Amino acid sequence: MTLLLNILWFILGGFFSGLGWLLATVLMALSIIGIPFVRSCFTLAMFSFWPFGRDVISRKDLTGRDDLGTGTLGLIGNIVWFVLCGWWLAVWHITAAVALGITIIGIPFALQHLKLAVASLLPIGKTVVDYDTIDRARGVTSPAPPAPLPPARTGSA
Repeated sequence: MTLLLNILWFILGGFFSGLGWLLATVLMALSIIGIPFVRSCFTLAMFSFWPFGRDVISRKDLTGRDDLGTGTLGLIGNIVWFVLCGWWLAVWHITAAVALGITIIGIPFALQHLKLAVASLLPIGKTVVDYDTIDRARGVTSPAPPAPLPPARTGSA
């Protein structure tokens, strides 16, 4: 089901969302002040092309420890990011979410756009991982497989 949703997403607008993120990546790479944001921007560009089955999570939540992007420098970076690119990417994703949310069939796509809007506001210190990795990081275990059935008895009773 995830594959089908990702294909539909890509065809029905995800391609343009990804291009917007790639444009932001190029703009950041061309500016001196934006070079630290290129990696986060590119990661979210790839996420924007293919979002179903994955989510954005703080690296601190994933690893359990602070790093350069999850501390004070990450906060400063997120403020600079918001001023340079974050607000217009968020506006694009919110606009797309509203347009898609009007239709019933577009609601799953609208939710993905809202997820991307939140990620576009504060991307520094975040990473994109699949849901299984998030569950493992949070200590959620998968349910045990059901016990096998006993062998059938043959013969007369």
